Amino acid sequence: MQSIPGNLLVEVLLGLYLGLLTGIVPAFVAGSLGFLVRYFTGVTLPGFGVVVLALSIASVQGGLLGLVEPTIAQSPRLLIAVLVVLMLALYAHNQGDKLGAELPRRLSFTRLRQRTLSADVVELVGSVGQVTVRPTGEIHDMEGYPPLSPSLREALKAGSWRLPADLPLSELEARIEERLRTDHDLADVDVAMDERGRATIVAAPPSGSLSRRVPAGQRAVSIATLVPTGIARGDEVTVRAGERSITGTVLSARSEIDDERAADAALDTSVDEVATDGGEDAESAIADPKPNAATAGGPGRVTIAVARRDVKPILEIESPRLVVRSRGTSREFEALALVKREGYAIRRFTVGATGSDDEATDFDATPSTADVTILAVRRQGSETGGRRHGWVFGPGIERRLETGDEAFVAGPDDATEAFVEAIAR
Repeated sequence: MQSIPGNLLVEVLLGLYLGLLTGIVPAFVAGSLGFLVRYFTGVTLPGFGVVVLALSIASVQGGLLGLVEPTIAQSPRLLIAVLVVLMLALYAHNQGDKLGAELPRRLSFTRLRQRTLSADVVELVGSVGQVTVRPTGEIHDMEGYPPLSPSLREALKAGSWRLPADLPLSELEARIEERLRTDHDLADVDVAMDERGRATIVAAPPSGSLSRRVPAGQRAVSIATLVPTGIARGDEVTVRAGERSITGTVLSARSEIDDERAADAALDTSVDEVATDGGEDAESAIADPKPNAATAGGPGRVTIAVARRDVKPILEIESPRLVVRSRGTSREFEALALVKREGYAIRRFTVGATGSDDEATDFDATPSTADVTILAVRRQGSETGGRRHGWVFGPGIERRLETGDEAFVAGPDDATEAFVEAIAR
């Protein structure tokens, strides 16, 4: 077996070295052009053009190198260097073209904030998708606030929330934060969700909860009276004494029966202690009662928010009587009930890639969807932080629907379902 001559081996190594050194710039330019052309036009840059471009850039660098060493053009290392440059340029062009094809178009920070859940975690309940959100990991303390109590931390960790799956993650996070503030009276809370429906919670314990619930211009007054069964925070009440009536809003309510139940629960917890294998005391998993839970009724105390001028008259009442005022039914639910009773349906959907190009998005041009009315539209990329969260309501909707737009439509049940199925994702 004949050995490779030493001079040839040196030329090959020098050719590889020169090719790598000279091919960095042509490869970078070829990869960048391949990505830009494919991303913005959807067309692949021809390989012959990449070869010509790479050789042109390499010839400039090689010419400068030839001024330093004139004998380089007559050596075998030049051929090897050219081959290395071409291979690097073609490889970089291929990778750039692949990246341009896979990278999503119209990428924006607003759209990233509006990312939705993964389809694997969506549960279909009838025709509506829902998701169950649960905390993941530990419940973290918020900086600048006292640490959470063990019972409150366990209650947050064991919680779960069922929400609509068609909402963006930012809206789901906001709803969970609002629900945690309402259920546990937290001073502050921050929720971060991923596409799998797992929530990371950073919370602060209640602090000054009563003063935060008192509306501006009003005062909180506590009275001892007969507490109606089922009264809870937020109920509208009237305090009556003789011929005078004073209206207010319940901030908190507690009866003697509630105190007895809380004492019995604490006694049962202290008696039923269980030792673990390691001899450590088991941490109590009983959560504190919710601050807005309904009372059992009976003699007790109620704190209500009243106007400043009504504070003194209430305190002068010897035997106040508390009457709960009716709020009536929700107008929103009444409206939806009327719509459903007449055989109409309201649907929310996101326009898919095929739906935006279909004539079905042009309501006037399609007889089959003439009975479908568009109620509101949120365009792709619109800001969601305002009072209307980016929604534009009819009749101020002028442009036709495009890919990625969200919309509410209403019409006969069959026509609405057919329309949504035709253009929704």
